[in-house]
Amino acid sequence: MSATEFVWLIPVIPLLGACLVGLGLITFNDIVNQLRKPVALFLISCVGMGAILSFMILAEQLGGQSTHEVLFTWASAGNFNLEMGYRVDTLGAVMLSLVTTIALLVMIYSDGYMAHDKSYVRFFTYLALFSSSMLGLVLSPNLLEIYVFWELVGMCSYLLVGFWYDRNEAANAAQKAFIVNRVGDFGLLLGILGLFWATGSFDFQIVGTEMARNIVSGTIPSWVALILCLLVFMGPMAKSAQFPLHVWLPDAMEGPTPISALIHAATMVAAGVFLVARLEPLYSQFPTVQTIISIIGSITCFMGASIALVQMDLKKGLAYSTISQLGYMILAMGCGAPLAGMFHLVTHAFFKAMLFLGSGSVIHAMEEVVGHEPILAQDMRLMGGLRRKMPVTATTFLIGCIAISGIPPLAGFWSKDKILGEAFNKYPFLWGIGLLTAGMTAFYMFRLYLLTFEGEFRGNNVELRKKLLETVGKSIDDVEIHENASIHESPWQMTLPLAILAVPSIFIGLLGIPWNNQFGFLIYPQVALEEVNHFSWTEFIGLATTSVIVSGCGITIAVLSYYLNRINISNIAMRFYAINDFLSNKWYLDIINERIFVNGVRNLAAKVLKLDEEVVDEVVKGTGSITMESGEKLKYFETGRPQFYALIIFGGVIGLVIFLNSF
Repeated sequence: MSATEFVWLIPVIPLLGACLVGLGLITFNDIVNQLRKPVALFLISCVGMGAILSFMILAEQLGGQSTHEVLFTWASAGNFNLEMGYRVDTLGAVMLSLVTTIALLVMIYSDGYMAHDKSYVRFFTYLALFSSSMLGLVLSPNLLEIYVFWELVGMCSYLLVGFWYDRNEAANAAQKAFIVNRVGDFGLLLGILGLFWATGSFDFQIVGTEMARNIVSGTIPSWVALILCLLVFMGPMAKSAQFPLHVWLPDAMEGPTPISALIHAATMVAAGVFLVARLEPLYSQFPTVQTIISIIGSITCFMGASIALVQMDLKKGLAYSTISQLGYMILAMGCGAPLAGMFHLVTHAFFKAMLFLGSGSVIHAMEEVVGHEPILAQDMRLMGGLRRKMPVTATTFLIGCIAISGIPPLAGFWSKDKILGEAFNKYPFLWGIGLLTAGMTAFYMFRLYLLTFEGEFRGNNVELRKKLLETVGKSIDDVEIHENASIHESPWQMTLPLAILAVPSIFIGLLGIPWNNQFGFLIYPQVALEEVNHFSWTEFIGLATTSVIVSGCGITIAVLSYYLNRINISNIAMRFYAINDFLSNKWYLDIINERIFVNGVRNLAAKVLKLDEEVVDEVVKGTGSITMESGEKLKYFETGRPQFYALIIFGGVIGLVIFLNSF
């Protein structure tokens, strides 16, 4: 019996586990919270079973298993028939394996990271619920079902970003993430409904073929199809943090670090890229749409890297790095190269998850020394010299930095170079932006590593700690610090996932070497075959060498600046203070959003409230007053005398007759 027949269990098992524990928290809160380790082991096992089944399905796909789709009628009315179900193909099998692997490792890691948190059980419940939602999204066979799970992963993101809801920063970040994503999801919903109106189907493949037929026949104008494609793309713009809907992702770092690794680096943010890949039969028909997508990806790519250059918060530096790398993936999709985009999605998921978990390991250690205040525990100006105290974390973080910088033979080189090659052939100008971004990426990643792990430890600088706390309105007396605490390596639950993730970060890129692209032969065999047949060593060596040289320059500048102290970055920042302020203020996009949208909505709400109070309420109150006054006056006509009532009736009849005779 084929494992594919049981694929529906992959999202169902974590869902049942989350529901069971969630009901337990609602009904027997104290008892369930006392069963911390058993509950964690149970939920980890649920995701682990999904991981085993996912790899069995991937093995079957590698063995030549055909696409497996099961549909059932969910709703019908007349000729309208709405189907739900699940679909397993090579792309879905790869995503299933990726999501379950990262989720499993993050849950193991969380056992160490969240060990002392009072809401430990609730955290694991949310993780299991998110894993189920993301796996359901991957298995969705059509646009409508993918939208259902799209909203579920968004809900889980909201819950996890605002997990520490008693902190204003976390609560505000959760609201910001929720609202910004609703903007994109509204466009996505309109686009999905529009595509159904235009094609009569929600199926990915049918939508593409029917749209092509309708455009040729003149049933649907090209400009309408263009608008529908862009509306659908608004969903990936928000979910995958593309300009200008990227503003929620850096703030989402207020959630626990394992969430940053699972949701905001490896899986949920990749859902947008995955959806664009699913809709490739549709987007490939519209070069204008692909050009727009490429431009947005390039802007996002460059913008994220430029802002990351000046970040001092370790997690936010990695967050802007994630935005930049997602821009690379969207650039590939716009170039009509879903193979390159999906390959970078897979490689990036492993090394960026490892980098975020590594940052969590650092923060976990820093909190013991500088206190449980994020602005202290996450600021790289208070770090330094951690490599000697945390060798596993430092080594794996360095591997991640090399991989994301695009240095061969690590994974990031093969996937990023593939995207740059596709951009060079289709949009040379955008290739230049991507190449410049590669150098910036290498610089800021090694800046993160050197400030965190090399040099001398700066956490004991009391004056700097006071200055940082003043920025959030706190004093050093407000921060609890453990006496005689020192930096030390994290427990095995946290270092084991780091060590495991380091393996694919080094080697998985070799599956996509351009002259024998095994990854491509798995998910897009025709595309991979064509690429292998047209492979040119001259072009590959030229582009790869250029990319490596640019990345090497970025690394060299970082080493000269932050390790050898040969370049004074502070003086350069002061000389170009306008550019430094522009980057430090995140391109002023948050300020623009605050003034135009946030304050604009508040002002509109205030005016509507004033209109309601001064006009609507007054009309209602006036109507009531008139009724009361009328009743007060008319009560004198209620005499109780029949003769008086007869007189009134007689007078009314006479008046009515006179009125009618006047016409």
